[in-house]
Amino acid sequence: MPCTLPKPQRLYRRKVIERMFGSGARSLSVYPLRVVYMLLDEADRQDAPVAMMVSVPKRRLRHAVDRNRVKRLVREAYRVNKEPLLAAMQEGGRRLAIAFIFLADEPPTQELVTGRVRTALARIQERLR
Repeated sequence: MPCTLPKPQRLYRRKVIERMFGSGARSLSVYPLRVVYMLLDEADRQDAPVAMMVSVPKRRLRHAVDRNRVKRLVREAYRVNKEPLLAAMQEGGRRLAIAFIFLADEPPTQELVTGRVRTALARIQERLR
């Protein structure tokens, strides 16, 4: 599969996002990220087996340039490391929504973000078995 992140793999539906942060979602923390994830049912139709979103609060990073950089780093790390999770979800016929929330007060390095995203995806895959 190509390492791309098309729109069906991005979480953008307000209903799903509200349900995810309202109740029914699980979370884990791999500093500097908090990862919230939820298995979707048939009512939440979605084209891709896994959809993701990234949130960087303005309270943490004041400058838009820093927030955009962190979002770009997280998306890149996810894009490169998503294959095992996608394969597991397709194999089981399940749908998953993931939100990455940034927690640190300083912009991280690419190596740190890549390692943490890889760890988070592995933990999610373990918990969903």
